[in-house]
Amino acid sequence: MSDVKLKYSQEDLEEFKVIIQKKIARSQEDLALLKAAYKNDADNGTDDTSPSFKSFDEGSEVMNKEANVQLAIRQEKFIRDLNNALLRIENGTYGVCRVTGKLIQKERLRLVPHATLSIEAKLKQ
Repeated sequence: MSDVKLKYSQEDLEEFKVIIQKKIARSQEDLALLKAAYKNDADNGTDDTSPSFKSFDEGSEVMNKEANVQLAIRQEKFIRDLNNALLRIENGTYGVCRVTGKLIQKERLRLVPHATLSIEAKLKQ
């Protein structure tokens, strides 16, 4: 009747799995760096060398820590989304748009492997 595929082949799923696992590994490294940056309270011991700039330094230090915390939160969400994509591979629903029920384009999944919407569905949002 029609040649519309309802799910990806095992080979395709293996390719996506490798992409996702690489992204998870890299993201976990990035997350560790971010956490180290905002948890690192060790200074170089220069607190008392320039007291006039101390208040400016403390303000920018707080802003940097807050920015790193926000980046870490986003990174944790990204890792969670990637892990959810691995679960979808395991349960056979990976690559299927949750709105249209059609397969999400391979090119999109290669770029955004945790995508759950096709471009068509995304544009309708």
